[in-house]
Amino acid sequence: MTGPVRRPFRALLAGILGVTALAGLTLTGSGTADAAGTPLPARVFAPYFDARTTGDGLSALSTRSGNKFVTLGPVQADAKGSCTPYWNGDTSTPAFRVDRAPRFTDDIDYLRAGGGDAVLSFGGPAADRAGTEIADSCTDVGAIATAFQNVVLSYGVSRIDLDVEGGSLTDSAGIDRRNKAVRLTEDWATSVGRPLQFSYTLPATPAGLPPGGLAVLQNALCNGARIDVVNLLTFDYRDGPRHDMAADTRSSAQGLHDQLQQLYPSRTDAQLWGSIGITEMIGVDHYGPEETFSTADAAAVESWAAAKGVSTLSFRSLQRDNGDCPGTAGSDSCSGTAQSAWQFSRAFQPFTDPPPVHHSPSPSSPSSPSSPFPSITDEGPSFLMHLGQDAGSVVAGSSVTTTVSAAVNHAQVEYVKVGVSGTPAGVTASVDPAVVFTGYPGNQSNSAATLSLATTSAAVPGVYRLTVTGRGSSFRADATYTLTVVSPVPPPPCATAAWNPAQVYTNGDTVSWTGHNWRAKWWTQGEQPGTTGEWGAWKDLGAHY
Repeated sequence: MTGPVRRPFRALLAGILGVTALAGLTLTGSGTADAAGTPLPARVFAPYFDARTTGDGLSALSTRSGNKFVTLGPVQADAKGSCTPYWNGDTSTPAFRVDRAPRFTDDIDYLRAGGGDAVLSFGGPAADRAGTEIADSCTDVGAIATAFQNVVLSYGVSRIDLDVEGGSLTDSAGIDRRNKAVRLTEDWATSVGRPLQFSYTLPATPAGLPPGGLAVLQNALCNGARIDVVNLLTFDYRDGPRHDMAADTRSSAQGLHDQLQQLYPSRTDAQLWGSIGITEMIGVDHYGPEETFSTADAAAVESWAAAKGVSTLSFRSLQRDNGDCPGTAGSDSCSGTAQSAWQFSRAFQPFTDPPPVHHSPSPSSPSSPSSPFPSITDEGPSFLMHLGQDAGSVVAGSSVTTTVSAAVNHAQVEYVKVGVSGTPAGVTASVDPAVVFTGYPGNQSNSAATLSLATTSAAVPGVYRLTVTGRGSSFRADATYTLTVVSPVPPPPCATAAWNPAQVYTNGDTVSWTGHNWRAKWWTQGEQPGTTGEWGAWKDLGAHY
């Protein structure tokens, strides 16, 4: 076998796979080049880092606490009426690229270098009070969607969180704008092959979501917005009695599970739990000692959430994970309870499913199922799997395809068997041909296969991460394909403005009444929809959310 070719691996691949293909590469070692971002683990612990606080930066706290994933916020407009996202509404720190990399770019790069990532969070209680939550502030749906897209492109993130509390829960126009913008952004991400999730963070009761939070999800559904995770704020109940915070977390999540089952009846039990997130406030919350989340509670919640298959765990906030102020309620800098430094982080960290790390073999370390391959280097043999598109969206009942190819950096053809795992019920994967051969430097005649993903009408809408595996005689590498299945049935429409008996309506005007939308056939006033039959002034447009 010819010895390793001593040229940078990416330069070699540019010749084998084509320069333009490098924009979407997924490397199988320590380096990554994925312009579209990397999906988060299916189960992830990402504590909240509060960008409003001073003190040690994100990279330093990540190192000391051992947290690789974080939720980073708040992002909000600078003033009511603005459509521009800034960190904490500060115009000196835009949350998008202007003439230089925006704030926290180096920190997020640092997290990714260690195998982690960040979720970026819009909104929060301060923005909700000030009217600077982006959809409350901005009345242009397209501009809100542009703000989301600019943040995604500037930081390369694969999840945006929408923290909606307080007055934002009663701003029906803002709720509708936000969900319309989510739908536009999701459509954009699908069109460019970018994996992107949206989560909602909402106040909870021990029984689940209150009506305001549930209305946010109902509006999302009727606007066709896909919400991947619903994250409960399981603290600040403010109802007086002393709480068992771990028990209340379990009951609140069970209540949300049951509420989501009503909204999404086709989802399996595992899918329902897999769309639930939980955010605790460690130690003593804003209400006081009656609502104290202890280190013992943290261990109990982590174990229970992992067993249930919950998607996300978080807490407020990373800066509070210390015991510097026992007995203090609602501090931004300490938990208010007796603890060692980072004790809550250590309790929650086992929850994260480690993202897979795939390595290449060296002559001194042959591959085996129990022994991982050594890391890729430019000096040793390396193997790469490449997908033409690493994400796609399909309406249940139809199909989507992408190409699969492989390359090595040594002068020998490898024959690679391609397989796919992780397909959900109702989705069938096929690869034609099942074996491809690699190119190598000086020989660009590698072959490609077509990966087809066929869905039935019974496929449950959602986002699925499939693993495409290539196996050679002494090599193995994986690539991830993110499949989004969309319901073929249009969602129920949103409610229009309620019928007003004093208002004059003319042909084409729409109103909501008794759970249905109605359209006026001609001039009418005071004629209640649904009381005059098919010959009356109103046409029944069907049920709404």
